[in-house]
Amino acid sequence: MWELTKSFTFEAAHTLPITTLGEASQEIHGHSFRAEVTVRGTPDPTTGMVVDFGLLTQRLGEIQATLDHKFLNKIEAIGLPTLENLSRFIYERVRPIGHVTKVSVHRDSCRETCTYFGPQG
Repeated sequence: MWELTKSFTFEAAHTLPITTLGEASQEIHGHSFRAEVTVRGTPDPTTGMVVDFGLLTQRLGEIQATLDHKFLNKIEAIGLPTLENLSRFIYERVRPIGHVTKVSVHRDSCRETCTYFGPQG
């Protein structure tokens, strides 16, 4: 069994009106985000690949374009733009590429990370 991880970055703004962090979170503010997508599997006997990095790169580029330099509160499919919802949003858009085991979204400057493992059950 192998796991492959590919990451991308994006800059985005949001507001979090229901946090206990106060005004700083309630006002529009931005972060530098880093997302990591992990795919697990056994290499295809013909290609020798768990996942075609070209397809994965293309899909992550589409997701990055959706998020980069955007006001995340306006992207309805995210819901409230928390790390939890961002990691789920990315997972849902990349999972058709292969067996995605997890998506982590990092705000390195805040020393925060959230990892979504997909639906359990």
